[in-house]
Amino acid sequence: MSNLRTLFLRHLGQTSPSPMLVEVESAKGSRLFGPDGQDYIDLVAGVSVCNLGHGHPKVLEALHQQADRHLHVMVYGDFVQSPQVRLASRLAELLPPTLDSVYFVNSGSEAIEGAIKLAKRHTRRPGLVSMRKAYHGSSNGALSLMGDERFKRAFRPLLPGTRLLDYNDFGQLERIDHRTACVVVEPLQAEAGAILPAPGYLQALRQRCDQVGALLVFDEIQMAFGRMGTLWGFERSGVVPDILCLGKALGGGLPLGAFVAPRPLMIELSHDPVLGHITTFGGHPLSCATGLAALEALLHERLLDDIDRKARRFLDALPAAPITEIRGTGLFHAIDLGSSAALFRAMELFNHGGGIVTDWFLFDDHSFRFAPPLNITDTELDLAAERVSAVLLKL
Repeated sequence: MSNLRTLFLRHLGQTSPSPMLVEVESAKGSRLFGPDGQDYIDLVAGVSVCNLGHGHPKVLEALHQQADRHLHVMVYGDFVQSPQVRLASRLAELLPPTLDSVYFVNSGSEAIEGAIKLAKRHTRRPGLVSMRKAYHGSSNGALSLMGDERFKRAFRPLLPGTRLLDYNDFGQLERIDHRTACVVVEPLQAEAGAILPAPGYLQALRQRCDQVGALLVFDEIQMAFGRMGTLWGFERSGVVPDILCLGKALGGGLPLGAFVAPRPLMIELSHDPVLGHITTFGGHPLSCATGLAALEALLHERLLDDIDRKARRFLDALPAAPITEIRGTGLFHAIDLGSSAALFRAMELFNHGGGIVTDWFLFDDHSFRFAPPLNITDTELDLAAERVSAVLLKL
């Protein structure tokens, strides 16, 4: 084991007893490179963070230009800073008219926390509803919405008044009632293994929230910015949320999150009390500058037009066995191998000699994800399919 890996295990807080230990020295496009010369094709894009891959020239240019101007100058919300204003204005232009006020934070988890607070403030209700097998973050409030008790029991007590529904179960929508402040839902359940909403489900959820006066919150932290083949995941259903949570790809590779709401709703956080929600580094000027550059590059390069074709090119090249099912849409799919043993063996082979970086799902231990950078080339897709197929045929 290299000295760097030894120090990694000794001094960095660990998230599991068995980290992948892939050592990354550099990254470019859809490739990661290790110190031993090994190259990996990136099929997870930093868990949907690196939508434009690694080292996109427009993102690096924006990073350098803003670094020459200024870094942090004041806690969020007091000083007028061009990167924040420009990115918020551009997001508002691309969103439905009701979603016109952006509150920048540091991460997707913080976006969820802000949305929870805003919903409680507006409705004066205590109840929160989320879905089983949903992941919305690991902070205390976001963890309270987690759709699996295994991840929650060690940290209880969490927020009271939470209720879990089964995604796509129309019959359970009646459990959303006049005590519910908000319902938090994904336009595609990511960590459940790429589960799409049933026809009419999100529409029925919208209707039920309207009936009882609850706010509908869409968690698009993984799905926004083209991952599902449209700029916003909610476009596929035509359902517009009351609050939209963003993160991951929002910063173009730097830390950034946001929750977006109608201005009359968002303004409630500014008074009674003043500073009802506050963040020091939220909307950091570097992150907003790179986020705007990444968004404009995504649109200018018309990457959304080619997402479905790229997905089919890769998926059609895979062997039929041992795959039992492929679920998802756009450039986000779960490739199901039928058992946790098969998945564990595949991940070992991918990481050690297979030349592939991918990841499993929190609530699906049979599948690995295909979620590469949106600008992955056909050559890289073909090589990735070749490498993945070589591993699958060994199982």
